[in-house]
Amino acid sequence: MKNLKIYFTLLLCAICSFGLVQAKDYNASYFGIKSNGTTLNTTSIQRAIDFISENGGGTLKFYVGRYLTGTIHMKSNVTIHLEEGAVLLGSTNINDYNVGTPNNALIYGKGVNNVGITGKGVIDGQGKEVAYNLMDYIHKGIIKDPLDYDRPRSNRPKAIYLRECNQVTVKHVTVKNAADWVQTYDQCEDVLIDSITVDSKVFWNNDGIDIVDCKNLKLLNSYIDASDDAICLKSHDASKMNENIEIRNCVARSSANGIKFGTVSAGGYKNIRIINNRVYDTFRSAFTIATPDGGKVENVLVDSLYAYNTGNAIYLRIGARWNKGRQGSIDGVVMQNIYIEVPADKPDAGYAFEGPVEDNPRNISPASIIGLKGQPVKNVVLKNVEIVYPGGSNPNYAFRGTSAKELDSIPEMEAAYPEFSQFKELPAWAFYLRHVEGVTFENVKFTAKDKEYRPAVVMDDVKNAELKNVQYIEPNKKGKKQLVLYKSTLKK
Repeated sequence: MKNLKIYFTLLLCAICSFGLVQAKDYNASYFGIKSNGTTLNTTSIQRAIDFISENGGGTLKFYVGRYLTGTIHMKSNVTIHLEEGAVLLGSTNINDYNVGTPNNALIYGKGVNNVGITGKGVIDGQGKEVAYNLMDYIHKGIIKDPLDYDRPRSNRPKAIYLRECNQVTVKHVTVKNAADWVQTYDQCEDVLIDSITVDSKVFWNNDGIDIVDCKNLKLLNSYIDASDDAICLKSHDASKMNENIEIRNCVARSSANGIKFGTVSAGGYKNIRIINNRVYDTFRSAFTIATPDGGKVENVLVDSLYAYNTGNAIYLRIGARWNKGRQGSIDGVVMQNIYIEVPADKPDAGYAFEGPVEDNPRNISPASIIGLKGQPVKNVVLKNVEIVYPGGSNPNYAFRGTSAKELDSIPEMEAAYPEFSQFKELPAWAFYLRHVEGVTFENVKFTAKDKEYRPAVVMDDVKNAELKNVQYIEPNKKGKKQLVLYKSTLKK
């Protein structure tokens, strides 16, 4: 009898425990949330999130259907789970969002912990429609918002914005058609973003993902196709920085940059690992680090990057734009096992919002590492790197020579927006370096498919450069001098 009582007691405990576990999954329909695509569910979804958070946390599950909503606020210990076939649909009415607040978004969270967005469903911001709806209100004077090139500056909603959140998980979802940056993780810690798809090319400034001053963040196994920078690390706070960031096994397509640090770079970047990624059809650089605002960049590894049909290969740049007296720096960047192809034609042709060709130089730009006078980029290694260029630059079309006068005439442009195209014509076809201290090229191959009037590599004010097994492949070069050193020294 005693053993029987123990058995029933344990069975009851098991049943109760199972009930508690099950109670943490909540069907959206329990809260009157409609899946017809026309009923506005903002209030119902918010009440569901609030209820789940207040009752110990859990998962709000959406099944097949279209769930129309405006801004919803994430709360601690809540996961939104979108089953395959479920679409969280952003309202096209701008008044259904938090207009007038910083970083307006469809899914918004600040200072919350243990939150998630998961499942094989879709978040569709309907960004084109909501942006034009917003512009209509602006033109009527109902909403005040500066227009940059007839684009609203401040009130377009992002798809996801999380600020100062810890223990964040975003997995498997598809995020599409944002009106602004697609997703931003701002000063968040312990973040896992895994196996997501971004397809957002319906309006301007559609950065695929912005990682801002985060710590311990992983972006893994994801596909990102955006009309602005695909994968972008930023630093908005001079007292913060992106630290311990891993970007691995991702594919990026963009009508701006593939993988980029900046442009806003107030604090900086430390311990960044970018491993086994693909970039293609990218108007600007496959990989770029820009620190014009006083931010510090240190201990960066780029390993196994493969880029095809990209407007520029690599661009590293120190500037002095909004630095407020602080000096930015780049010190300790290793780029290895890299293959990049640069085409003769416009690589993002066919995008709804193509990059502005009028800003580009007339001849194809080389990869570049450019610091400032007295403020060099330091300790950069390129190892096992191959970059293929179309060649065929035309000196009669646009010319930049390598005489002392011509090299000195290249402006510093420290306050300009940092892009590979900012200097217009550059004097090298493969790689241009200026104001650099400590650079190593090891097992590096540069190929021009057609004859070039320019040398392959130009170094201007470069100290302690080391070249090991560097190849220059160019048709009909006939003993042409491919390396030009100006105010520069090689390691002996």
